[in-house]
This record gives sequence, C-alpha cells and structure tokens, in this order.
Amino acid sequence: QVQLVEAGGGVVQAGGSLRLSCAASGRTFSIGIMGWFRQAPGKERKFVASITWSDGIRNSADSVKGRFTISRDNAKNTVYLQMNSLKPEDTAVYYCAADRSRFVGRTSGYDYWGQGTQVTVSS
Repeated sequence: QVQLVEAGGGVVQAGGSLRLSCAASGRTFSIGIMGWFRQAPGKERKFVASITWSDGIRNSADSVKGRFTISRDNAKNTVYLQMNSLKPEDTAVYYCAADRSRFVGRTSGYDYWGQGTQVTVSS
C-alpha cells in the first residue's frame, strides 16, 4: 500500500499562486507515476497533471498548461503542483494520486489516492 497526504491548499485571489505538496509513504518503490486531479462542486473529478516517478516526464491537461507545473522530489517522496495565474474556475478539491503503471498519459483509474485539499480562488 501507498499512503498519500496532501498539503498547501487555501484561499487565494484570482491571479495569485499556490503550491500543493503530496507526501508518499509505504511501498513507494512501487510507484510508477503520480498525478493531481481536481473536483469542483457538483462536477466529476478531472485529471490535472501527472509525472513519472523515475525520470520526471510530465503530462498536463490543456486547461492548466502554461499555468500549473508538476514536479517531484524523489529523496523526499514528494510531488508538487505549482499553480500560477489562478482563476476562479480552478476552485476545487485537489487530490494527489499514485499508480503502479509508468504511463504518464494515464488520466484515470489510479491505484492510490489522498484525502484531498481545498483550493478556493476568489474573484
């Protein structure tokens, strides 16, 4: 099993920045990719970004390209999501996820999930 704990959510004004972090523990050697997802009120959870654990290859949704950057620190077993130029429509609960596959294009069906952290962007 892999345990994931997110941190860094909060309230920010439109145009501002936040950095989310996700610390992994447990059988971290089994992780192939890690990703971020988000779920706005009344909507389904959607893919935001992913990164391969071994060599840092990235993938992201078109809606966040150029604004959000995913990165990882293997020594700390932590993945980050740097969010810049935030918009009110970015408001959601953000979830960290890990999967045993190594396909960075995977956008659903991850093996392990965190509890989520709320991000609220005010206009």
